[in-house]
Amino acid sequence: MRRNLDTFAQMLRESRFEFEQPQAGLEIELNLVDERGEPAMRNAEVLAAIAQPDWATELGQFNIEINVAPQRLDGDGAHRLEETVRARLNHAEERARSEGGHLVLIGILPTLSQKDTHEGTLSANPRYKLLNEQIFAARGEDLHLLIEGVERLDTYADSITPEAACTSVQLHLQVSPEAFAAHWNAAQAIAGPQVAVAANSPYLFGKELHRETRIALFEQATDTRPTELKSQGVRPRVWFGERWITSVFDLFEENVRYFPALLPICSDEDPREELQAGRIPSLDELTLHNGTIYRWNRPVYAVVEGTPHLRVENRVLPAGPTCLDVMANAAFYYGLMRMLPNAERPVWSQMSFITAEENLASAARHGLDARLYWPGLGDVPAAELILRRLLPMAAEGLAQWGVDATVADRLLGVIEGRCLLGRTGATWQVEAVEAFRGERREALRRMTLEYIERMHTNEPAHTWTL
Repeated sequence: MRRNLDTFAQMLRESRFEFEQPQAGLEIELNLVDERGEPAMRNAEVLAAIAQPDWATELGQFNIEINVAPQRLDGDGAHRLEETVRARLNHAEERARSEGGHLVLIGILPTLSQKDTHEGTLSANPRYKLLNEQIFAARGEDLHLLIEGVERLDTYADSITPEAACTSVQLHLQVSPEAFAAHWNAAQAIAGPQVAVAANSPYLFGKELHRETRIALFEQATDTRPTELKSQGVRPRVWFGERWITSVFDLFEENVRYFPALLPICSDEDPREELQAGRIPSLDELTLHNGTIYRWNRPVYAVVEGTPHLRVENRVLPAGPTCLDVMANAAFYYGLMRMLPNAERPVWSQMSFITAEENLASAARHGLDARLYWPGLGDVPAAELILRRLLPMAAEGLAQWGVDATVADRLLGVIEGRCLLGRTGATWQVEAVEAFRGERREALRRMTLEYIERMHTNEPAHTWTL
């Protein structure tokens, strides 16, 4: 990894990276359920039925993932991207149905129980088994999950499979090395507002916890630190970070300095020899290690057709509730990422890093009811911050991307509607469970089936009625 890091530094000095018109790329994680809305441990069978290379396994046998090829956003590109995603998901749903499964776009599957998350329900990929073994070897003790919310979850797990409950949408943005720090800092600054307006994970193992419980669950479910190391200040592998950066190199250097390697896998490539020979090194060890450190905004180094590039991978968003909701969340992010990194006085020069982290924690816990800090406004309700300051900025950013006004208005109108009504996927889920009354587990199951039916309409969740 240190040889990789030295080579990476040389590549940055020599400006060997590609950067053209930015494109939007997405990864979407989904859950599989049966006819009753219960988890279906059938990802191998469903993937075989889909038989498309852009679909892959995820950690749990009840998860699958689609990687959506990067596309331009200008013109009606955002609309075409939404149509592409819908078509791919509809095709996959048809194939999944032939295997007794159904797809669900949701942050945490409400019907998932703790008995569904054990080592036996890990996907067959040997990397997951090795990762599980290495994390628990590092911990030396069972995983303690403790989440205080509307209700309280206090339990233990003997595998990392509870992490599979977290299903997210990851947004990718390719940037130049020179602009990377500004874009990463901007993404960190808006993580709280993103989560507040997109919250869609109020339930875990039958308990109502946070509006976006996925944040706390992911932080705890991949923690390699035993209690002793936590008390000593050792950094967690799910990490917001601890400072604003000045270069992408800062993040990779922190990875090597702070985190021991989990997966002892080495390639035969010598990165220095590759570079000296005029070829582009893949930096296999550095990128593999980077994939086991779960920053909410992760740096990505990749080589495509012999040319290296850098991306910011935004990881804070939950999946769902609909394709339209997913694209609205993406438009909000990409619009802001056009404006904030280029501001004359950057937002990260006006707020502390710890404040950005506190914004994320508050947004995950309370959703649109959270109070968030923003320079020039102070502590304000999340909905007010988004309506007054961030939505107009996102609209201007999409205009600068060249996005058609009708496309931008439709997508950002979803964000505006959530803020005006105070409704997200999470609030609908809670209201639906309360409306169904009766025994909690049965109410969660009925709500999940109702959610799936509405998901297929592609009507945004803030418009759903009971």
